[in-house]
Amino acid sequence: MSQAISVDPRAKPPRTTHDRPPMLAIGIMIWLGSELMFFSSLFAAFFTIRAHDHPWPPVGTHLDTIQAGVFTAILVSSSFTMQKAVFDEERRNRSSARVWVAITIVLGAAFLANQGYEWATQLTRPGTNAYGSLFFVMSGLHGLHVFLGLVAMVFLLGRMKGPAGDPGELSVFQGVSYYWHFVDIVWIGLFSCLFLLK
Repeated sequence: MSQAISVDPRAKPPRTTHDRPPMLAIGIMIWLGSELMFFSSLFAAFFTIRAHDHPWPPVGTHLDTIQAGVFTAILVSSSFTMQKAVFDEERRNRSSARVWVAITIVLGAAFLANQGYEWATQLTRPGTNAYGSLFFVMSGLHGLHVFLGLVAMVFLLGRMKGPAGDPGELSVFQGVSYYWHFVDIVWIGLFSCLFLLK
């Protein structure tokens, strides 16, 4: 005995869902690609000028490599605190995520304060020589990116008020973390060029 099953020809097939990355994250990654090209041009300018200017850095350039190294470690550690915040957000532990974002802001602000101190006390000025120009342009543009990252995190904390988050909160969280990791990686390259290459 067979049973006939009627199928409504107007019925739509079941919708298949795919685990795709959020559009915001994709947009940020594309934008970071353009930022990578921007900083690559600065590195290219640095190495071109360095190849034609001897000695390098010029005589009279005094750099506090140890202090810069300490604050580089502080900035790099902020990547770990930011990633811990992302992990907590993914697990819906929003109170812990807020704490780790706040810690990341403090670490980033400490790095930025040290950069301001370096700018104020650096004997080599932008008009002194090519190294001075590169130092202020490269570190200044990076400092601007750090500042923008801190502003994004402050807005992120503002968005996280309340016991429950909105559906787009995690993707915003991940986008800010991608940006912050990028800023930290770029600084490692800048620190190596500006402070370590002799």
